[in-house]
Amino acid sequence: MKLKDYTLKELETLPFDDIAYMILKEKGKKMKINEIFKIICNKLNLGETAFEEQIGDFFSLLSTEKRFIQLDKGYWDLRENHTAEISIKEIEDELDDEVLIEDDDNEDDKDEKEDNYYDNIDDVDDDEEDDDLKDLVIVDEGYEDEIDL
Repeated sequence: MKLKDYTLKELETLPFDDIAYMILKEKGKKMKINEIFKIICNKLNLGETAFEEQIGDFFSLLSTEKRFIQLDKGYWDLRENHTAEISIKEIEDELDDEVLIEDDDNEDDKDEKEDNYYDNIDDVDDDEEDDDLKDLVIVDEGYEDEIDL
C-alpha cells in the first residue's frame, strides 16, 4: 500500500520510521533527513513547531533503525538499496596475488636482515661508566637503626 492510500487516522497509528521507509521506497532515491521528516510532518498535519522539536528524535530513530543507512552529505536511503555482493573467490585471488608479490620482494631482504642481526649483536655498548644505578643503596628491613642518615 502506498503512502497516499493511507488516511490521516491510519498514518497517526504508524511510527515515524515506518512512514519514512514508505517515503524512501516510493521515491526510490536517497533523500536528506529534513526532507523526509518534512513530508511526514505535512502528512500528519504536525506543523513547523513539531518539525523543529522532533527532528533530533527522528534522526536518532533513523540512526538506530537497521533498515536505513546514512550516506555522504547528509543523505539517507534504505539499506536494501546498498547491499554489496561479495565474491569469496575474488577476495581469495586478491589475497593470493598480494602474498606472492610480497614474498618475491622480501626474500632477499629477509636473508640480509637475519645476517645483519647476528653480525651487529656484539656491537652493544656495555660501558660500566654509564651505569645509572652505581650510587644505589639497598636497605634491608630491620637494619634501619644501624644506618646513619
